[in-house]
Amino acid sequence: MWTELCRYQRLSGRRKWLLWEALISLALARIATACLPFRRIALWLGTPGTETPVNATNAQVQIAQEIGWSVECLARRVPWDGRCLAQALAATGMLRRRGLEGTVTFGAERGQSGHLIAHAWLRFGPCSVTGGRGYEQFKTITSIARTPS
Repeated sequence: MWTELCRYQRLSGRRKWLLWEALISLALARIATACLPFRRIALWLGTPGTETPVNATNAQVQIAQEIGWSVECLARRVPWDGRCLAQALAATGMLRRRGLEGTVTFGAERGQSGHLIAHAWLRFGPCSVTGGRGYEQFKTITSIARTPS
């Protein structure tokens, strides 16, 4: 705990703010997944079967990667379920506050014990924002994104 506090103190003010925003976003995502039916969450995410463009500016990609860092960093430390869906929802909200849209993809695979394992990940432009490690092993079920108007 002390080591993490010391690391936090060395962060820039912008990164500290990102961590606080990620904490609030993860809490809201957890409340949403606990209290709302998935169809409402899916409506907020966008239209099933759609994806956002892969092209993005370097500045936009850097913003998305920093959001991903903050969400994944805190998701390991919150006392509630901060796994893949909560991370994708939190990071989507953080991207939208900056006028950016990503694509949330849902996939599944059979685990070693034969049980179905589900996974969600968020992509912005060409980069994976959350849930990106090992997502290739999952068979894509659907992608959801807001289409540009």
